[in-house]
Amino acid sequence: MDNNIFNIKENSLSYGRGYVYSLQYHLVWCTKYRKKVLANGIDVECKEMLQGLAEEYHFQILAMEIMPDHIHLLVDCRPQFFISDMIKIMKGNIARQLFLSHPELKQQLWGGHLWNPSYCVVTVSERSKEQVLSYIEGQKEKEKRK
Repeated sequence: MDNNIFNIKENSLSYGRGYVYSLQYHLVWCTKYRKKVLANGIDVECKEMLQGLAEEYHFQILAMEIMPDHIHLLVDCRPQFFISDMIKIMKGNIARQLFLSHPELKQQLWGGHLWNPSYCVVTVSERSKEQVLSYIEGQKEKEKRK
């Protein structure tokens, strides 16, 4: 039976203690006022910070693109994670670290907030995963054409 959901290699399922899962999310969040402050090396710093958070909190980043005014992530995480808590952790840590290393950012963003308070989360299936990967990877090219 080729479509057996328990065929781990074909369906990218992961094991936990007493459970099997496959949870991927496409996450997007924007800078406050859509200010284009995630550029000139700050985008690279954001990527490094996000990779560090992924290691610390035990989730996997499958795709990532930092645009000047927003972030796209495709993450794979355990079922114990509340996605809203993950986003708070990522947004809070990145903002704190960037404001410490780049105090000039506070001058560009009124009120001392780096991020818009909202975000977008979309669940990703095995069927849509390749589309989301292509979409995220194509963001920089899309920006160049503008």
